[in-house]
Amino acid sequence: MASRLSLAHLMQVGFELCGTYALAEDGPAKQRKEPLTSVGELKSFIESAPNAYGRAKALRAVRYLMDGSASPMETVLAMLLCLPYKLGGYAIPQPVLNYRVDAPPSMRKLADRSFCVCDLCWPAAKLSVEYDSKRYHTDPERQDSDARRRNMLIALGYNVVTASWNQVTDGGAFNRLAQQVAKQTGKRLRYVDPAFTRKHIALRDELLESLHRSAEDGL
Repeated sequence: MASRLSLAHLMQVGFELCGTYALAEDGPAKQRKEPLTSVGELKSFIESAPNAYGRAKALRAVRYLMDGSASPMETVLAMLLCLPYKLGGYAIPQPVLNYRVDAPPSMRKLADRSFCVCDLCWPAAKLSVEYDSKRYHTDPERQDSDARRRNMLIALGYNVVTASWNQVTDGGAFNRLAQQVAKQTGKRLRYVDPAFTRKHIALRDELLESLHRSAEDGL
């Protein structure tokens, strides 16, 4: 893959391999129970193949991968927020993807479940970023479940930030989202415009290019 894909698309493939979803050619991504591999395993494999064509690019890509993405848009969010400035990201420290938060026994009366899972989580900052999928906007049960999950996280002291498709695709809205995440994680943003904004827009457009067909199915 490294011999024919751009660095950004190569990273998307890496997230997919290390995540619990599989892109489909004619519809939304499909879920799978377990990842096909892990970031550590990919890194070890690449390092053990010194003569492989594309190795340098693959090693560069694996530096920015994260385990556990559950959807293409979680991957896009993580990359846009966390890749370094030179690649078009906001250089925010990496979150834990699909992090499990358990409710202690003393808090069970405030929650209707024993645990919940955060899309992107910075545990030390007690911050959760949740992607609000268009696919579930008209599903009352999913809306109710999401609302109760967010209420539980708030009761446990977490700040919950919601990201939508429109926020991801709107440069100004995403910048405000990134500023919020940076502030709550203690990251001081030091990018230089207009060069950074051009790189960020180019990265966003490249990442979303392969997802437009799925987006119409409710990403």
